[in-house]
Amino acid sequence: MIAPLGLGLVVFYLWPIAQTFYFGFTKWGPFGGSEWTGLANYERLLADGEVWTALRNSLAYTALVLLGVPVAIMFAALLNQRRLRGRGIFRTMYFLPVVTMPSAIAMLWQYLYNGDFGVLNQLLGLVGVDGPSWVSDPRTAVYALAVIGVWMAFGYNLVILMAGLQNVPKHLYEASAIDGAGPVRQFFSITVPMLSPTIFFVSVISVIGTLQMFDLVYLMMPPGSPALPATQTIVHLFYSTSFVKNDPGYGAAIAFLLFVVIALLTAVQFRIQRRWVHYE
Repeated sequence: MIAPLGLGLVVFYLWPIAQTFYFGFTKWGPFGGSEWTGLANYERLLADGEVWTALRNSLAYTALVLLGVPVAIMFAALLNQRRLRGRGIFRTMYFLPVVTMPSAIAMLWQYLYNGDFGVLNQLLGLVGVDGPSWVSDPRTAVYALAVIGVWMAFGYNLVILMAGLQNVPKHLYEASAIDGAGPVRQFFSITVPMLSPTIFFVSVISVIGTLQMFDLVYLMMPPGSPALPATQTIVHLFYSTSFVKNDPGYGAAIAFLLFVVIALLTAVQFRIQRRWVHYE
């Protein structure tokens, strides 16, 4: 009964991982064919400043996007109020970015961020602020992309957190209200601790997903953009190395570095969760 799922896991997940690991020890010619080079690609990777800059950009983007999780928690708690009308409409509106194509999202935000006629700079101009070229300025580009990342993931996180709120026992709120606890005290003393397993799940999924971010950089940062070095993620560098520069062996080494980083961060999260996640 589990053979079809197990076969799919081996063919589409485990085998590609093994191939990527093997290709990291090889060098490929311009017309195909490879030769074993040992640790040459990894020695080159350790000395390549572009790789570590891209990894730093990925970690910075991940940290900024994670700031959207507390916001999603607060909105989930607000939308969970029984007296709130139109909860389904709000959930649908917030979830729309999740099902929208990344190319459409990139076009929309490029218009909003445009330094000459963008909506954001026009609004800032109304109060006398001269807005920058958000996605062309290396100082602001990563923050601009992080805002889009939060906006894209907000609806998914919100739905998951609202589902977790349905499992919080109502009698806890009733007992705390009798003891004089207000909405703020209930939020921090009941909602957040009881929701911590769901928060942990959302955090792990967010870290894994944001570390693999590629589409926004590819769509919004053309090759000649001055902000590309400040926003290029490790996945975008893997793509550029493997398919633009035609060096799949070195690209495989970069991809395996990302795999190790994700595995380490996930292991750290599982280790730390023992201190703050509360299970019934």
